[in-house]
Amino acid sequence: MSASSGPEWWLRLVERAAQPPERPRRALHIEGAASPIGSIEVELAERMRAAGLRLYWSGDGSASLGGPADATLERAAAWLHAQGVVGRWRDELLAVTDEGGVRHAVIERAAVRPLGITTYAVHLIGLAPNGKVWVQQRAFDKATDPGQWDTLVGGLVAADESSASALERETWEEAGLRIADLQALQRVDRITIRRPVSEGYMVEHIDAFEAVLPEGMQPANQDGEVERFECLAPPDLVDRLADGRFTLEAALMLAVSLRRRLLL
Repeated sequence: MSASSGPEWWLRLVERAAQPPERPRRALHIEGAASPIGSIEVELAERMRAAGLRLYWSGDGSASLGGPADATLERAAAWLHAQGVVGRWRDELLAVTDEGGVRHAVIERAAVRPLGITTYAVHLIGLAPNGKVWVQQRAFDKATDPGQWDTLVGGLVAADESSASALERETWEEAGLRIADLQALQRVDRITIRRPVSEGYMVEHIDAFEAVLPEGMQPANQDGEVERFECLAPPDLVDRLADGRFTLEAALMLAVSLRRRLLL
């Protein structure tokens, strides 16, 4: 089954994962980067210019932030926060890369969507030995997608992490599991999401991993961000996916996993 065929709900997922911005955006450059690091709405760029931030228009219509990359982005993030443009401040730094994946700076997590900066995430699809799939319900006080269902583990890669170290950290924090105790761990896919969000525009590369939880092992949340876990038979999982009860990112990864195992 190709990406252009399958159940209607699957086709809707694929379409939702590749949506253009709701309002026009311009490419955003920074000193030292060979290609854009993100994108920005014209109105927001003009507000930043009027506030004295070092943002300039280029001849091709793109925007450029001048000055040392880290300091410039730190100032931009602080201004966005002061103006109420960003969501909850996290005190978490994420890497800023250009279109080729080359890293140029870091920025506060809360500021990435207004500036269209690409983020990187990891997710773990947890399988039981009998083929069932472990999933989590997100806590009802989560800032995004509260109460929706998700993969067993998922989260953003911080600026000082690799995908592997982020997966190890998230697996413990969200599920109370150690990577070394899981079986048949493998990276199975990279999924890219491009879609408008309330704070701006989301571009995210997600590395999807799969592993088997040994018989008798059960996840136990450590950080308060998970409401509960369930272990679903594939037909029950498909029903919930079709009902739209999962986050977009989780639904895509779980559907791809089911398709790969010829269960969808």
